[in-house]
Amino acid sequence: MSHQINSNYSPVPNWCRLPYGMTFKNDATSVAVDSKDNVYVFCRGPIPLFIFDSKGNYLDSWGEGEYLRPHGICIDNNDDLYLIDDQGHMIEKRTKEGKLIFRLGEKGKSSKRQSGKIFNLPTDAIVDPDTGDIFISDGYGNSRVHKFDAQGKYIKSWGEPGSDAGKFSLPHNIAITSDKRLIVADRENFRLQIFDTDGNFIDQWHIHHPMSVTTDSKDNIYVGEMGPPPVQEGVKNLGNCVSILSSEGELIERLGDELPGSNDDQFVAPHGISVDSKGSIYVAEVAWTYWFSRQENPPIGEIPSLRKWKRND
Repeated sequence: MSHQINSNYSPVPNWCRLPYGMTFKNDATSVAVDSKDNVYVFCRGPIPLFIFDSKGNYLDSWGEGEYLRPHGICIDNNDDLYLIDDQGHMIEKRTKEGKLIFRLGEKGKSSKRQSGKIFNLPTDAIVDPDTGDIFISDGYGNSRVHKFDAQGKYIKSWGEPGSDAGKFSLPHNIAITSDKRLIVADRENFRLQIFDTDGNFIDQWHIHHPMSVTTDSKDNIYVGEMGPPPVQEGVKNLGNCVSILSSEGELIERLGDELPGSNDDQFVAPHGISVDSKGSIYVAEVAWTYWFSRQENPPIGEIPSLRKWKRND
């Protein structure tokens, strides 16, 4: 039985048109959509930032030599970009043309691991569309969420290692709803945690290995789920999918086949996710990292790392 419990979406094969000679170098780590439904991809290739229109046509690219290891991206109301470099221990705000506005963190310099101080391998960011406040999940080497104002001034942090409410085991992705709830993908605790914008715990929802999370204009929540650990490799219907939840956490639909792979209807490692104004879903996958971290032979041929699913209505 497939993951798909409805058929409101269909995959769009070969959606992205990379110019000849350009590559994501296996991993498109993250994806975001601007006010015109242009699609921005942050990847680990020689050119880290690509821009496409909604039909997959190439528009622009930039960022060569600027980043140590691209990890996350988000876009604010002004279509400015926030680029999260985990091994660079920094978040940069740039214009869509690539001009640096400001940087949070000192490039290449981390805080002490699990100290809670800024930053140690940060993972993602989201911006409050009304206040401009920036919320950053920090991430691999910390167990925190940090809050900054629109000018990049530090406000507060919350979280510590653990599995109790309000604690984290790899806060990997973060999103915000219109009623100002922060949704944190607490990846290794297999849950989404819900907070207000002051860091007060509201709720938690169990979900399989949440790797990425975003919201749409109706406050539906889209979650990219990792697969199971190697000890359960090959078990069907465990992650490797996109789950669509209501604003209250009820499952609406689940996209993707019952096992990972390179077919159009399969996911491997949905590391970044975004939704455009028409409801189309874009998924960036760390496909190469996923297969080779398990020391398996990858699928024959190219391993897709950028997916699009469109609504059928």
